[in-house]
Amino acid sequence: MICIKQDLLINEQIRVKEVQVIDESGTQLGTMSTSEAIDMAMSKSKDLVLVSGNVSNPVCKIMDYGKFKFEQSKREKESKKKQTVAQLKEIRVTPNIEDHDFSFKAKNARKFLESGDKVKVTVRFRGRELNHAKLGEAVLNKFVEELEEVSTVEKSAKLEGKNMFLILAPLK
Repeated sequence: MICIKQDLLINEQIRVKEVQVIDESGTQLGTMSTSEAIDMAMSKSKDLVLVSGNVSNPVCKIMDYGKFKFEQSKREKESKKKQTVAQLKEIRVTPNIEDHDFSFKAKNARKFLESGDKVKVTVRFRGRELNHAKLGEAVLNKFVEELEEVSTVEKSAKLEGKNMFLILAPLK
């Protein structure tokens, strides 16, 4: 017998006296003893799989367990392919950014947001620029206004050390 990583009980692992049996086409065969059901499955060269371990009425199905696990793993891989993981893209600016540089950075941020990624806009203060934190806050507010039709503010402006940042999330 091939050992397969499993989460369902199969064949001799089933420790219940009587089970409700369903064949591979979905037809109910009724209630019978576990050993009788295993013999029936083995005669068809299939496995007896405990589908529902309900205490009062356990249900087993006759199927090819290896094929079932293979198809299940294929379905899981397919569903993982369709998932998109939102990444966090960072855009760094200074508090005294020029208009052209600002529009270029805003255009990149818009592109990131439209592709479904979150954007972290960071204002980096150097030297005495930290005394004028209001300038950095103004730059961040300008980003919010520029990108308001494609994003929402997920985390508002916050000063940490020499950096002030905010996080923008794409609109659904």
